[in-house]
Amino acid sequence: MQLALNQLDAHLQKGLKPLYLLHGDEPLLQQEAQDAIRTAARAQGYAERSSFTVSGAHFDWGAVLAAGGSLSLFADKQVIELRIPGGKPGKDGSAALQQIAAAAQGNDSTLTLISLPRLDKATRTSAWFSALEAAGVGIAIEPIAREQLPRWIAERLAVQGQRVAAGSEGQHTLQFFADRVEGNLLAAHQEIQKLALLYPPGELSAGQVESAVLNVARYDVFQLAEAVLAGQVGRVQRMLDGLRAEGEAEVLVHWALAEDIRQLARVRAAIDAGRPLGAALREARVWGKKERLYERLLPRLSARRLAQLLMSAHRVDGIVKGLKIPDWPSDPWLALARLAQQLARVAQGEAARG
Repeated sequence: MQLALNQLDAHLQKGLKPLYLLHGDEPLLQQEAQDAIRTAARAQGYAERSSFTVSGAHFDWGAVLAAGGSLSLFADKQVIELRIPGGKPGKDGSAALQQIAAAAQGNDSTLTLISLPRLDKATRTSAWFSALEAAGVGIAIEPIAREQLPRWIAERLAVQGQRVAAGSEGQHTLQFFADRVEGNLLAAHQEIQKLALLYPPGELSAGQVESAVLNVARYDVFQLAEAVLAGQVGRVQRMLDGLRAEGEAEVLVHWALAEDIRQLARVRAAIDAGRPLGAALREARVWGKKERLYERLLPRLSARRLAQLLMSAHRVDGIVKGLKIPDWPSDPWLALARLAQQLARVAQGEAARG
């Protein structure tokens, strides 16, 4: 069965199929589709979750088949996630995938979620792909066309309670937004999230959107986060001083720092639960340069230390909002500096030992 991505939410409200096959090269949309299926599965009692990533010719397909045929003592429903980044399962994988498709028929105890990149026509007509699509639901994650991007941005703004002006003014604002992100959905997603941090729900003026998108200092917030993760203590303080002088919003600086700490904690918890580091990073949506920084830092960063950092981030959140916290500076920028330096010194220490 084939399903369009925009039909997924309505489909999930009617019930789950035993197998979902996602394929496409839009990482944001792929991740959101996976999250929607996982959420629906949890709501319907799928309490256990196992994850596998096909890597290399010697991948153990037997482990995937065994996981699909077993249940724990604590749950009678489970989700099996299988990622095939290369899109080519090989001979053994082809046979295993056809077995998975056959086992899915009428199976209401195991939900299988398979993720693949964009596939060529030959792959989409292969025996294993056809078997999987026949046994469950196949969803092609198609790119958002350039002419559709303004509408996509407007829909995302609406989800967080924001909108642009009606008529030609609003269309001009959306076109400007689309031009600035150049079709990159991840970049657009970040910009939309930042607008939610900077402005309350309601109508956004063209000036507010353009100021946010064109404000070069915003990007320094993310450079700051990278400097913190790299343990560049002196550079971190210089960047904080510069951001303060430029009038950057304290809430945005705090969000960038706190989000990294939360992501590090999520990945650490996943590793402690038995997930491979690479799979845990992908599940937490950590990509690019930050992925390399996380990979260097996480193996030596304890759950206890992360709990302390999370508590510090919580306290600084209160200070940024005007609260007084014992033993912390009342000036939001001094509190932000302490938080940033706490993580930077941990990263610096790990770098020195690494």
